[in-house]
Amino acid sequence: MNNGKSNIHLKILCIFIACSSIIASFEKALAQDFKFNNGRKAQSIPFSLTKNLIIIPIYINEKGPFDFILDTGVNPMIVTDSTLKESLKVPFPRAIKISGYGNFEGVDAFLGATAVKIGDAEAENIPTVFLKDDVLPISGFAGRKIYGLIGYNFFNSFLVKVDYTNKSLRFASHPKKIKLKGEKIPFELIENKPYISLTIEQEGLGTKTIKALVDCGASHAISLEALEGKSFPKPQFTMNANLGNGLTGQVNGHIGRISYLKIGNYLLDDVISNYPEYNIDSLMNKGRNANLGAEILSRFNTIYDYQNRLMYIKKNEKFNRDFEHDMSGIELYTEAGPPSRTIINKIEPQSPADLVGLKVGDEIISINFKKIDDYTLDDIGAAFKAKNGYSIVVEVWRNKSTLIKLLKLKKRI
Repeated sequence: MNNGKSNIHLKILCIFIACSSIIASFEKALAQDFKFNNGRKAQSIPFSLTKNLIIIPIYINEKGPFDFILDTGVNPMIVTDSTLKESLKVPFPRAIKISGYGNFEGVDAFLGATAVKIGDAEAENIPTVFLKDDVLPISGFAGRKIYGLIGYNFFNSFLVKVDYTNKSLRFASHPKKIKLKGEKIPFELIENKPYISLTIEQEGLGTKTIKALVDCGASHAISLEALEGKSFPKPQFTMNANLGNGLTGQVNGHIGRISYLKIGNYLLDDVISNYPEYNIDSLMNKGRNANLGAEILSRFNTIYDYQNRLMYIKKNEKFNRDFEHDMSGIELYTEAGPPSRTIINKIEPQSPADLVGLKVGDEIISINFKKIDDYTLDDIGAAFKAKNGYSIVVEVWRNKSTLIKLLKLKKRI
């Protein structure tokens, strides 16, 4: 089966380094800029888009290509596939501990330097963190093999245009090679990650101006995390949910809605918002309130100008689409093949899937009598949030038997 299927909105949560002083000194000692060595001044390459995540092929130490998520919320580069360190022959990797939100003990990893190539752009001695174990199950939830995440070193080397409309990534070493179209949004770099100011309105809270990390490697719309030193207050109506996966496993919390979100002069109404549960002290957030994800960012074609601390945003054809959450209550996980399998990883209590008797471990064979192989990951996501009250026929394999369930979608938030 095609392993390009998963029903959840993957959240690639920002990872911070527990031993940041080691990383900082390591980065200062190395040349890290990408450059064209063939006379080019600009290049455009296609990218794949899965659950709003930008996936590009890269080469590491002259091997590859390896599919990586391009992520403004990541520094340094992270290799999540634990098998790559040995095959890439990384010299003298240093053992370190890295942490995710709420995890102070950290997990084992290695820090080394690699040579990386994206298109015709090359960089030597890129600081690279290799996770020792497969603690971030990105591939299973993304529905395809993902080897890691790359961000700051690439964005800081070029003027970068992300064209979600045409799934094209253009990067230029000369500013005249990319026309600066769109509304200008200033940002600040904190720990080499871009932060902007947003305005939101939420029931019971009123209107607030907040600071948000710009995180194109997180597929949610917005995650509201902290306000005035406390967890961000929730609206009256929310639902419990698994919000994604980080170094510590599942991140639990709530999903609700805010009345609107304003970025520059663009206004987005009735936006789905996440409210994660973790110790806000672990954010190390420098006044940060939120994480702005790709469900919003993908509604704009965006130019990132790290040297001048500016973004240029121009709305695209996705701008006016409604914000909808999964209406089935199913979370899927794919197992690589051949043959690949699409497995129910979680069922939300009292959801439509729960009420018709679907169970964790069921393998989905077809949806609406169409083989699961014929669906992309985004096709399944769209089917499971198509319309409140819409019926879907789901065929599953359980205990060597085929079962057919009629699932009636329900808008739960």
